[in-house]
Amino acid sequence: MTAYALEFESIGKRLCQERLVSANFGNMSVRRDEGFLITRTGSFLDNPGEPVFVPLEGDVPREASSEFRLHREVYRRTAHDAVVHAHPVHAVALSLGRDHVITLDSEGQMFAPKIPVVGGAPGSMEMADNVAGALAVGNLVIVRGHGTFAAGKTLEEAYILTSLAEHSCRVIILSERAG
Repeated sequence: MTAYALEFESIGKRLCQERLVSANFGNMSVRRDEGFLITRTGSFLDNPGEPVFVPLEGDVPREASSEFRLHREVYRRTAHDAVVHAHPVHAVALSLGRDHVITLDSEGQMFAPKIPVVGGAPGSMEMADNVAGALAVGNLVIVRGHGTFAAGKTLEEAYILTSLAEHSCRVIILSERAG
């Protein structure tokens, strides 16, 4: 198992333990050479196997995640070196009725005070464009009804932002319930 595969597995296990992903939903990637390594289509993030190399230009291996377009656009248009895509339930729920999420908790206020919400069908070029545009000016975005995309220098940094987004969204929902 390569060092990249071990890193993907480690972060995938954290995402699963926090219930930020379930089953074979979500994906991750890291920039490398003239492309990026991405999880395999249909892989479970807590046991993703070897990542697949996708070039920034040219043919995409069949085994690459169906979200390869989005990851490719992020690496073409930003300086980020890692992307984590998850399906945190509270973040997805809040995205259904908002164009952005204004965080209330102290960590959210420090690291992601306003999280944009964008549209686009999973796997579509529209979603890839919208997410890459948001990540060109920030490091966290929610796709309406779908999930979060967090970007950073490392997979760990992107994972932390994913966890932060879910925590902040959970706080908002609980505070709204409390009145």
